[in-house]
Amino acid sequence: MKNEKRILSTLTALMLAATLLIGGCAQTAELPQGSDTDSATLSEQPATLSKQPATSSLDFYSPGDSYTLEQVVILSRHNIRAPLSTTGSALDMATPHTWIDWTSEASELSMRGGALETMSGEYVRKWLEHEQLIPENYQPEEGAVRFYANSKQRTIATAQYFSSGMLPVANVDIETHVDYDTMDPVFTPATTFLSDSYTEAALEQIGTLGGASGMGSVAADLADSYKLIEDVVDYTESDSYKSGDLTNLDTTDTQVSFALNEEPSMSGSLKTACQLSDALVLQYYESENATEAAFGHELSQEQWKLIAKPKDVYGDLLFTAPLVAANVAHPLLVEIGNELDTDGRVFTFLCGHDSNVGSVLAALGVEEYELPEAVEMRTPIGCKLVFERWANADGEKFGRVRLLYQSVNQLREGTMLSGTESPMSAELSFEGLEKNTDGLYAYNDLRARIANAAAEYDAIVAEYGTEELPEAA
Repeated sequence: MKNEKRILSTLTALMLAATLLIGGCAQTAELPQGSDTDSATLSEQPATLSKQPATSSLDFYSPGDSYTLEQVVILSRHNIRAPLSTTGSALDMATPHTWIDWTSEASELSMRGGALETMSGEYVRKWLEHEQLIPENYQPEEGAVRFYANSKQRTIATAQYFSSGMLPVANVDIETHVDYDTMDPVFTPATTFLSDSYTEAALEQIGTLGGASGMGSVAADLADSYKLIEDVVDYTESDSYKSGDLTNLDTTDTQVSFALNEEPSMSGSLKTACQLSDALVLQYYESENATEAAFGHELSQEQWKLIAKPKDVYGDLLFTAPLVAANVAHPLLVEIGNELDTDGRVFTFLCGHDSNVGSVLAALGVEEYELPEAVEMRTPIGCKLVFERWANADGEKFGRVRLLYQSVNQLREGTMLSGTESPMSAELSFEGLEKNTDGLYAYNDLRARIANAAAEYDAIVAEYGTEELPEAA
């Protein structure tokens, strides 16, 4: 039964991928040639794998032939999901227009999201085969791979579709730790420590993002985004605006608060703008007609970036201030470190949310980075934070961290289905760490950075006391 279930899952993923072709988005693309499912298992492979020759235009972003890939740990954001835009919802009442019909229920992974995630898994499979980390038609030995997802439909489904693309003939279990449709504490960016002095210091750090005016103007540079969003959704013609439930978006009314064992929360116009921003961008990814996705407006890529910007700022304010990131990212930092230290582990896939990727990067001290061909400029939908361990001929260990993500065109048109197109890759740098000439860190330095970031949680508790606040600050 398990093999039958796995085959059905793989076939379903391939059928979903095919829908992108049927829709005419990638009519000239060809499906990649499949591998023979009767090939030998891992235990029957020769001891030394030969590096596969380049048979397509795929870019595997290799640091050089003198390095051998030894381990990969991926922290992934789920792929495209349906927003909370059902009839009668807050989003529905915020515009006179009708949001698109989705192929999934609210908050669940869409058919396009499943197809795109399968493509991501297929690309990673080809990359790992090329780098000799796994053989073709890999069937992992016990403990060699791990797939662990938050217990939400969109994260479990993302991990399932990715595994179908990466390991099409293996029986991969998607590990979850809590009841379905509840938040796993490992993937919940909650403040599990709180005190008066901590809250004051954290809010001060967040306020610095607003410059000299502090919290009163943390969204000061969003005026153009707010105006564009209002125009696109015809905000002032909405039922909620006419009833007074919504008012004009204001760049000075944003407030952040904390409650013990809960995610940081926000009130004010930025929260409303983020909800509209998120729904519009998801609709843009999902819809075949960009004009319809913008309710009849023809928008440039730069305008879509403006629409996405409030969501990026929202995430930064809630989860990336140093004191907040060290608090909310602590469980995942521990998890990532444990995976890197697990003997025999070849590959790990952890699937969560944008807040997970953003807070982990902030806790690690990531430097500013750019994401070409994206409209979400921090943690694009379906992005993967990839931790890699490499070795040179002398046995020296090196590490690399990068963001792997699908471009806007790849998300909207499914062009990776050709099997010859690579996703985008942005190599990341961290404050205080130096790379070698090939762009790699000494592995011990990178591993120590992850350990120190995890240990920062205990340092916060020691510095800001043990007095915990039972209610929101």
